[in-house]
Formats: sequence, structure tokens, C-alpha cells
Amino acid sequence: MKIAIPHDHQDLVRSLGCFSKLARHEVSVFTESPVEPAALAAQLAGAEALVLIRERTPVSAALIERLPKLKMVSQLARTTHHIDVAACTARGIAIATGNSKSPVSPAEHTFALILAAARSIPLEAGRMQRGEEPTTLGFTMRGKTLALLGFGTIGELVAQMGRGFGMRVVTHGRAGSRERAAAAGVEFIEDRARFFREADVLSLHLRLTPETKHSVTAADLALMKPRSLLANTARAELIAPGALVAALQAGRPGYAGLDVFEHEPVPVDHPLLKMDNVVCTPHYGWATHETYEQYFGEAFDNVVAFAEGRPSGIFNPEVLAR
Repeated sequence: MKIAIPHDHQDLVRSLGCFSKLARHEVSVFTESPVEPAALAAQLAGAEALVLIRERTPVSAALIERLPKLKMVSQLARTTHHIDVAACTARGIAIATGNSKSPVSPAEHTFALILAAARSIPLEAGRMQRGEEPTTLGFTMRGKTLALLGFGTIGELVAQMGRGFGMRVVTHGRAGSRERAAAAGVEFIEDRARFFREADVLSLHLRLTPETKHSVTAADLALMKPRSLLANTARAELIAPGALVAALQAGRPGYAGLDVFEHEPVPVDHPLLKMDNVVCTPHYGWATHETYEQYFGEAFDNVVAFAEGRPSGIFNPEVLAR
């Protein structure tokens, strides 16, 4: 098959051990890809299969119409909200998704952001490189309250890390979070206002659903302490539009560590990138050598299986009957 892999910004895919799985196929890897459908279609012309890196490449009906030879889309992990599933199905294009989900990398990245923001590490490292004196005082984790909004597999690992730093760990969320927190011996705070008021470090671990979208409001953030910190490696859309920027400007919370944004890649003039009290990373909390091998290996397996007539991991199985 003729396979295209767009938006490999770091040019890492060809260096992976699992890339050899595609040795018998014609593979094109693009480190820079346009987003506009006509330009993207020109780059991907002739592709029979696409391998998509998370949500970097929107697969719209407009793009599909311009790729007449496309037979399948193999998606890293399980997300499909950036793919027009109905349009793919109508055209007989199979969508394969992965089953793997590793909470380790995003959990570790969450705590890395917490520490980096609490100690102003990027800011002070930059000052040191320029020969300037330090200007900030950070805060320690021991004895502070780590508040987890949502308590799934990632949240549970972050809770373990917090305990390792001597933090009090609490959580708030729906019934599932309450049950998992009870099993893990983590305090569940029923009162939402109290939860936000007591947080020294607030970390978001909710799934993005119609119910959770924009559920963290300006009123919630205004309850936080002036020296508190918000970490978000889940989804930016959990927070009401504009609420976090306004809250940081108002001083509650006092710090933030962020790996997710409403529009990615983030415009260089975004106000969050200009704030000394905010540490931003480009939505790569999931991306490590281990997860790349795991997720790409699974995506490549799905491509090879489809090419050999034994499709696996198909999200829209109705296309296989055609």
C-alpha cells in the first residue's frame, strides 16, 4: 500500500523500531503538513492509507473528497473526534483505532509541569543562561493539598506521586471518581467550593464530554488561593473560554502548568505564553520513546493487517461488508 504519515513534527517516526513493520509498503513521512484540505490533499495525493498522530490531522469530508484512492485511516490511540467518521463510512474508508492506553507518561508529565511551575524552572534557567540573578521564590510540595478533579487511571498515578512528596491528596468528581478514590484511600470532597478553596495544587483529570466541557468556571478559579497552582494535561476545553487567562491575571491561581490548549499549535502571541508564572508545553505529555513505540506499533499493525485482508481494530466495521 501507499501509506502517508503527516505532521511528524519531530521527525521521529522513521527512527522507531516498529517502523520496520511497514518495510514492504511505500511510506511517505511529512514533518510539516498544511491543515487546509486542498493543500493537505496535494501533499497526500495517491495515499491509500493514512497513519494519524493523535489529533494533529483533521480528516474532513473536504479532504476525503480529494483523496479518491484512500482506503483506510489508522489512528494512534482511540480518539476519533477529529475524523469525519460518517464521511469515511459513506466512502467505504475503514478507520482503525488502537486499544493501548498508558497513563504513565501523562501522569509523569503532569507532575513535571507542577514542579516546573512551582519553582519557576524555565524562567530561572533562562535568567541563568543570560547571566541574570534569580527573581522568584518557589514553593514546596510537602504538606500542601493536591486536589485532583477527576480520579481515573492518570489521576491515581498523580495521587501516588503527590503522596511521595508528602502531600495531602483529595479529589472531587462524579460517582466513578468517588468509588475509585475510596478504593485508593483518597479523600473525596463533596462540596465543590471547598474543593477549590483548599487546593494548593489543582490538577485536571476529567474526560472531555458534553457534561464536562467548560465545567471549570471563572467562579471556581476565583475561589483558589493566590499562591495555588493549576495543572492541566487533560483537555483545555474543560475550562470555560478565557477563564484561565483572566484568573491568572487576577492572581487566583498564582501559577499554571499546561500541556493542552483550545487551539493547537498555539499561536506565538497567546497570552499564556507571555506569562512568567505559567509553564507551557506543546501537548506532548503523552509522547515518550516508550509510548511512540507502543502506539505507532499498534497503528502499523492495523495497516499491515488491513493490507493483508485481515482487518483489525476497525472503528466503523460496517465498511468491511462492502
